[in-house]
Amino acid sequence: MTGTDSNKVRSLPVTDLSLVVLIGASGSGKSTFARRHFKPTEVISSDFCRGLVADDENDQSASGDAFDVLHYIAGKRLAAGRRTVVDATNVQQESRKQLIELARKHDVLPIAVVLDVPEEVCAERNASRTDRADMPRRVIQRHTRELRRSLRHLEREGFRKVHVLRGVEEIESAEVRTEKRYNDLTHLTGPFDIIGDIHGCAFELESLLGKLGYADGVHPEGRTAVFVGDLVDRGPDTPGVLRRVMSMVGSGNALCVPGNHENKYGRHLKGRKVQHTHGLAETIEQMEGESDEFKERVREFVDGLVSHYVLDGGRLVVCHAGLPEKYHGRTSGRVRSHALYGDTTGETDEFGLPVRYPWAEDYRGRAAVVYGHTPVPEATWLNNTICLDTGAVFGGKLTALRWPERELVDVPAERVWYEPTKPLASEAPGGHEGRPLDLADVHGRRVVETRYAGRVSVREENAAAALEVMSRFAVDPRLMPYLPPTMAPTATSKVEGYLEHPVEAFAQYEADGVARVVCEEKHMGSRAVALVCRDEETARERFGATGVSGALYTRTGRPFFDDSAVTEEILGRVRAAVTEAGLWEELETDWVLLDAELLPWSLKASGLLRSQYAAVGAAAGAVFPGAVAALEGAAARGVDVQDLLAKQRERAVDAASFTDAYRRYCWTTSGLDGVRLAPFQILAVRGRSLAALPHEEQLALIDRLVADDPSGLLQTTRRLFVDTGDPESVRAGVDWWLEMTGRGGEGMVVKPDRAVVRGGNGRLVQPGIKCRGREYLRIIYGPEYTRPENLDRLRGRFLNHKRSLALREYALGLESLDRLAEGEPLWRVHEAVFGVLALESEPVDPRL
Repeated sequence: MTGTDSNKVRSLPVTDLSLVVLIGASGSGKSTFARRHFKPTEVISSDFCRGLVADDENDQSASGDAFDVLHYIAGKRLAAGRRTVVDATNVQQESRKQLIELARKHDVLPIAVVLDVPEEVCAERNASRTDRADMPRRVIQRHTRELRRSLRHLEREGFRKVHVLRGVEEIESAEVRTEKRYNDLTHLTGPFDIIGDIHGCAFELESLLGKLGYADGVHPEGRTAVFVGDLVDRGPDTPGVLRRVMSMVGSGNALCVPGNHENKYGRHLKGRKVQHTHGLAETIEQMEGESDEFKERVREFVDGLVSHYVLDGGRLVVCHAGLPEKYHGRTSGRVRSHALYGDTTGETDEFGLPVRYPWAEDYRGRAAVVYGHTPVPEATWLNNTICLDTGAVFGGKLTALRWPERELVDVPAERVWYEPTKPLASEAPGGHEGRPLDLADVHGRRVVETRYAGRVSVREENAAAALEVMSRFAVDPRLMPYLPPTMAPTATSKVEGYLEHPVEAFAQYEADGVARVVCEEKHMGSRAVALVCRDEETARERFGATGVSGALYTRTGRPFFDDSAVTEEILGRVRAAVTEAGLWEELETDWVLLDAELLPWSLKASGLLRSQYAAVGAAAGAVFPGAVAALEGAAARGVDVQDLLAKQRERAVDAASFTDAYRRYCWTTSGLDGVRLAPFQILAVRGRSLAALPHEEQLALIDRLVADDPSGLLQTTRRLFVDTGDPESVRAGVDWWLEMTGRGGEGMVVKPDRAVVRGGNGRLVQPGIKCRGREYLRIIYGPEYTRPENLDRLRGRFLNHKRSLALREYALGLESLDRLAEGEPLWRVHEAVFGVLALESEPVDPRL
């Protein structure tokens, strides 16, 4: 922009997350400046806060309460990561001190914008305002005097940036320019290769870069290397490491965060006094042969390193020593210190080294945190964090993490370059499991973010009910990565004599835009989820459970068998079938998660049979023969009881049908003889959710599994595909259902062929609709439900809540499988699993 110096634009860089403190005398134009350059929601005015507490913006006696409100609102905004502008005079050091402390508390930059306006201008402006016309001139004089006295000391007070605008023209020509924080690289999505602590091991670095596919520091596919710090000290060739890393960073092929060793070496290069310990002496010696120009470049490089980076849309944080979520993207000395050194307990171990605070045990952040600093033999995930320092300089290996693939790549150290002060820890800080689950993860009202249905709410009372089940009755939660959703029945049928009929199921899916469905036989077993690991080592390594090779549990997470040996025998038989079918290799996995039915129904429901169904059948068998005989005798004597006799005969037939119905699903078992498992879906394998795999492909895999079962445990699920828009196909589907239920079958489940389907409104379509047989429903609704008057009443059943519940639970189930496949920590997987269990306690008609 051209013009004289007086009308040149004055650019004011202001960080996107900061506390901006406007400083100026009354009448200097702070409110006007704030309105012009910031969003109304960003600005908190002391005058406005006086109005809130006293109904009068000029009531100075309310200033104390007003500033309490101002600080409270500002604190809430900063905690939420929102820039905040304080519009108050702020000419006194004490008032500024409180704001600087507030910025430090929330780890944001305090920025001062000073409006230095002549006293006369301020006085004129106040005189023109009706609410300030009587302000004494001495107040403005005092403000101006205090402002001028403060100007030289603002940076010393703690402001990271100070912008002083002198005079009206400079204020009017100013433009605020929003700057991103240096650590905010969320726009960079990778892919990345994150490399652990190098410590001067140049040979190992070049070997690892070659293994990762880099040629002379450049990856042919445009991948970016990210170094977690500690490039220097201890190893044989610190200058070589620095040259490679600085070259890659300078050419845009790499990013680098500082380690504590760079920080110390940087202080040495600035002439500060530091102890030449922990490998620094070796670095100084190796650098003696380097030019002063190279040393200066190193000093500038180290001095410009940013404490941590937030990458890939906020999904990835890279730092040297780990970083709790509250510090992600924040800027303060405290954040930098934690990123460089981590936190300690205040204790020292037997080797005289500080005991690291196990922050990763408590980590519950959404972003993956990749770091180094504390050497470990193997890089392992813990609560979505991973330490990549695998002790290359101590004779271990140099490790990299490919992101977003989450694949580890490493090269062995050429030799032990530096003897460690203490042996490498056996595992990452916090242990193998850390604290995988915590009451705080599930307690109270929760909102679970899902990819398929947005936010799913869990009420506090439902969470409490689920907590009791999970803590008292469920299998080891580490072995329960999924719970199946409830399933809604088909719409009430208009076909005479039927409460449920396939016509309505096919019509519903056609209306939802689903052209092809699969009808799968219901076995009248108990819903079962089977986690089958290839061996106990897999169960330990992937799920952290020892002494078992998987789990078999009900739809509410309870173990099927009290005897773990029986469970292991079933898992062993399924494992053998997976092996025979070649699915371990084909699916590239060492564990599978199956959705299935366990038969017979009586195996798990024996208590229900005795207390409810058998009791009704026995009572009917005892009462009706005598009642019918008595009525027949009365009729023979000429008593007019024909209507009553006919009714009791009908009731006796209904009662017998009821008994026949439940007996069809019961048979005697001895051990596992007579037990059957009918799998119908492979839910997930290592690194992949298969829940969205089309059912035709799913059933083909299941057929192979059943066919190759050497034990006879597995049972085929019959199915029929139906085109919902083809009357002939629909008629064939109805006939298939009638034939199956006529032979005593429970019914069928109708599912969209493509598994996960959205309707025209973008919402999920029901993943399955159950259509139960006419006789089976006697067990559910009672022996006499088929009577016309009872059917008419039952046709008024309310299905909307059940359907809503089914979709919410389905979305949570899909979310848990995706989180499992992506390797997210157990607490994140269980957030969704627990949500399913909690929704199961919502009041709904149990007969649906």
